[in-house]
Parts: sequence; C-alpha cells; structure tokens
Amino acid sequence: MKSLSIIVPCYNEEAVVEVTYNRITAVLRQLTGIESSILFINDGSSDRTPELISGIAALDKNVKIIHFSRNFGHQAAVTAGINHCKTDLAVIIDADLQDPPELIPDLLQKMENEQANVVYCVRKTRVGESKFKRWSAKKFYRTLNRMSEVKFPLDTGDFRLIDARIMKEFNCLKERGKYIRGLISWVGFKQVPFYYEREARYAGETKYPLRKMLSFASKALLYFSKKPLLLSVSLGFLAVLVGILLALWYVFGKIFGYTNAESGFTSIMIIVIFFGGIQLLTIGVLGQYIGILFDEVKERPEYIIEHTTNL
Repeated sequence: MKSLSIIVPCYNEEAVVEVTYNRITAVLRQLTGIESSILFINDGSSDRTPELISGIAALDKNVKIIHFSRNFGHQAAVTAGINHCKTDLAVIIDADLQDPPELIPDLLQKMENEQANVVYCVRKTRVGESKFKRWSAKKFYRTLNRMSEVKFPLDTGDFRLIDARIMKEFNCLKERGKYIRGLISWVGFKQVPFYYEREARYAGETKYPLRKMLSFASKALLYFSKKPLLLSVSLGFLAVLVGILLALWYVFGKIFGYTNAESGFTSIMIIVIFFGGIQLLTIGVLGQYIGILFDEVKERPEYIIEHTTNL
C-alpha cells in the first residue's frame, strides 16, 4: 500500500484552515489503497491558526503539525514539509483553497498513467486576482525562462504531486534561499503537466503583496541565472564604447574645429549620469550575488522548529 502526505503551509489562515482540513479529508476518504495523512506547517502565525490546527490534530492522529519558532516564509515552510515527509508520495498545496484539493485523485491518476515522478499543475485561469498580478506573473515566468539555464514550466505554482525519488533528491539540495518550483524542475526525471482552473481565495488576504512578489521574483532569477552578470558586462562594454566615441568626437572636433570642447555643460552632465548609472547598476547586480553568497556561507538553518504534533 502506498502512502501519501498532503503538505499544507499555513500563515495566518484562521479564516480558512478548518474548511481546508474538511475538504482535504473528504478527498482522502475517497482514495482506496493509499494510506494518507496531512502535514500542516505553522509558519509562525500570529492569529488563531496554531490553536485551530492543534485542535484538529488532537482529534485526528493522521494530522501532523510542525510549528516554526517564527515566520520564516512560504518556501521555508514547504521545505520543512518535504524534509519531514516519509511517505511514498506528497502533494504540496496552499491552505487558501485557490488550488482545489478535489483535484488530488486526478493528480494521482495522471502520475500512474504517465509513470511520472512529478505532476505539476498549470493554471489555465487565475480567478480573483488583479489584472496587474496576472500580467506580472505571466511576464515573470517567461522572463525567467529566457534568463535561466534551466527551462521551467510556465504559469505554475507550488501545487504539485511528487514522489519519494524527487523528495530524496530535493533533500540533498543545501541552498537556503530556495525557489522550490524551480528546484523541482531542476532535479529532472519525468515531469508532466496537469491543467486546471485556479479558484479565488476562499477567505483571508494574499500573503504575497507586491514587495514580497518582487523579492520572490528576484530570488528566483538570481539563483537560477548568471545572465544579469553578463548583462552588466555588456553594459560595461557599451559604456566604454560610448566613452571612446565621445573622446574621438571631441579630440577631432578640437582639431578640425567642428565642435567646441570647452563648452557643453549639458553634454558633460549626460556623460556623467550615463556612466554613473551603468556603474551603479553593475555594482548593484554584483551586490545582489554577493548578498546571496553571504547568506549561504553563514549556513544558518532555513527554519527553526518550536515543537511538533503527531510526528
């Protein structure tokens, strides 16, 4: 008999977590030949989420909980779920019910039919999200694919079914700033898409405002691509070329009298701003990569567990 764990990261989801449990449980009861459990990761919630899931776990021993000492972020919560998952299969799903738990049997059937290691879910629509978020998400995934050495599935999130082989290889990856959907793609093996309609949040507010979205996008790009460094080099060459051309223009202009090199405050300011801007941009890109190295060499844990339940 195969075993299945549903990994559910939670951060301030008091308005929905009980409904999430009920819907997942209803789906798991329909599965035959599979021993299933639910693993909630409480990512330092400051509302009643810890109390609610603890109450659920007290009544249902198939519900396991990892409580973080503070909020470490969604990707750290998913990482903890995979690290502590000892089952043959695992589904990663958020607690907000935008990804319907009712699709789990279809994901299992798809994996069996395709003999795949990963079934990743591709969003055909994104109900309940602003036009800007839909547009920015679309552009982000396509830009990341163009910039990265690894090709990622478009329009996907962390909602997916993975097997024990993927979890084993994932747990060998030691970087701390994880972009999980990218890392699972990087691992390889057979990965197949499953197309679905993404629903609106059942309740509560998004945990990814614009600031977090930009941070998440930059982390994904910098961890999977060195092309920003190549772009900096290209800008450096462009700046040198412009500098040489301007130098030749002023030198020959002085000799042949078609320009006055002593005057031209505007042109001088433009040159200073242009070169200064390129230098700052290049230093900024280098600083981002150095910052990543700084975080990695400290070797701090991605998360700290305060206590667990039923594990």
